[in-house]
Amino acid sequence: MSSCPALPEGFDFTDPDVYQQRLPLPELAELRRTAPVWWNAQPHNVAGFEDDGYWVVTRHADVKTVSTNPEIFSSRTNTAIIRFNEHIQREQIDVQKLIMLNMDPPEHTRVRQIVQRGFTPRSIRALEIALRDRATRIVDTARSEGTGDFVTDIACELPLQAIAELIGVPQEDRTKIFDWTNKMVAYDDPELAITEEIGAESAMELISYAMNLAAARKECPAQDIVSALVAAEDQGNLGSDEFGFFVLLLAVAGNETTRNAISHGMHAFLTHPDQWELFKRERPATAAEEIVRWATPVVSFQRTATEDTELGGARIKAGDRVGIFYASANNDPDVFDRPEVFDITRDPNPHLGFGGGGPHFCLGKSLATLEINLIFNAIADTLPDIRLTGDPRRLRSAWLNGIKELRVTYN
Repeated sequence: MSSCPALPEGFDFTDPDVYQQRLPLPELAELRRTAPVWWNAQPHNVAGFEDDGYWVVTRHADVKTVSTNPEIFSSRTNTAIIRFNEHIQREQIDVQKLIMLNMDPPEHTRVRQIVQRGFTPRSIRALEIALRDRATRIVDTARSEGTGDFVTDIACELPLQAIAELIGVPQEDRTKIFDWTNKMVAYDDPELAITEEIGAESAMELISYAMNLAAARKECPAQDIVSALVAAEDQGNLGSDEFGFFVLLLAVAGNETTRNAISHGMHAFLTHPDQWELFKRERPATAAEEIVRWATPVVSFQRTATEDTELGGARIKAGDRVGIFYASANNDPDVFDRPEVFDITRDPNPHLGFGGGGPHFCLGKSLATLEINLIFNAIADTLPDIRLTGDPRRLRSAWLNGIKELRVTYN
């Protein structure tokens, strides 16, 4: 195995300019073949961390190893976000350690055990009836009044409604949540003209909104998840600030990712018309998992080594950042037969689109697959002849595989 991959000089796997154009799948494939754990040098502090780069982990097995060993690969040290902008202050990174995504056990275990109450099979089943009705209404509205942008008309609606439904956000406040979330994750995209400051302000507004919601439920509990999570703090429940950061995580992890899975899924169906015909005819239960594998909405997260260790033939030093590239793992030919083929009957499908196992495996997996199934069933029933009218316009982001516009015609 050579350790000199044929990559362009200075190529960076977290360069947001790359992701605005495409996923770097050919370059990741080159690494899987030649240097499965590869040091990606960066200019000092370009990503908001006081260092000169990070390790790129490309193989399915190695991504799982990093994910399932939190004592060696920490989420807390530098957070799970692999690239901030170079102007971010260290205290702005450190405050994000209050989010569950950026915690390690045992703290992570405590918070996760509490919030899991909102994601029991029973809670998800209770949501299903409301969400099925909403999915139908979203698609009906798109058909009668839609702008022809699939992202705004359809993809972003159901995930947002699901989260609002889950935590009991009143209908009239839902657009505010959507707006804040968009601004929080869009800081790398100049077209959206969102500055770091606006992103940070939006995060604070969302957190304070959630904290107020928590305080109201403590005063006057209702039959909703917020009450279950915050009502009795002394009985192992969330404090108001913890609840605020949990809602922040939900808004990004549960809203953005599912929205992008739906957008990429629609694009995949419309560029693979045989799969769309198959879906309309048979509605295979395997479709949602293949949509998530194909889309891989989170390209990569990171961990930081807590000790010297070895992985995939590379010697990793304590303090090194390690990028786990789910988009590469989900295209690993050692695991997937013809990974470059979109196949909604793929089974088994051990993709890592919900994480590589371990403590950070996606809490909302069953909710996300439910939403994907509901929305595509509604589209197949109501808009069977939906057609593409343009190429997707991609989000400029260092770690999200985002589509910000997908032009279609509904009839």
